Amino acid sequence: MIFDEFSIKTLIRPVPDFPRPGVIFRDITPLFQSPKALRMVADSFIQRYVEADFTHIGALDARGFLVGSILAYELNKPLVLFRKQGKLPADVLSQAYCTEYGEAHLEIHADSLCEGDSVLLFDDLIATGGTLLAAAQLVRRMRASIHEAAAIIDLPELGGSQKLQDIGIPTFTLTAFELSDR
Repeated sequence: MIFDEFSIKTLIRPVPDFPRPGVIFRDITPLFQSPKALRMVADSFIQRYVEADFTHIGALDARGFLVGSILAYELNKPLVLFRKQGKLPADVLSQAYCTEYGEAHLEIHADSLCEGDSVLLFDDLIATGGTLLAAAQLVRRMRASIHEAAAIIDLPELGGSQKLQDIGIPTFTLTAFELSDR
């Protein structure tokens, strides 16, 4: 299926003043209500990564799980979950990070990756980059490497993609929104 950025952008719902005044939340749930749009999004990432050289998909809590699991299945790669604090049952590594809303912690099972593994990090959106940067720190602490950080949406004005690129992590997104886009 041919990717159509306009169609995808029209299905990403702007929600003003959520979760706090002044923020425009980019709601991707309408993409999942359209089988055609979901296939277009998934197929775009699958085509990009079908021959790429990495060993694992690292999906970020929670919306990154939705497409990340599709990619892991279609690309036949192990899926590693990066969860919010307190959600994983076994031994974890934890990393504090700042979001556009405050401070949080990201965790991964301590046995999820090994030295030499290469991870494609996946989230729904790159804003300040805090969550993906925390995931990257966890990956590196486990002596694995990051192949790329991917997301459906980039908010370039918030600088997350640039922060990732500044520390040597390539980024890829299907579309971008300016903060003023409604």
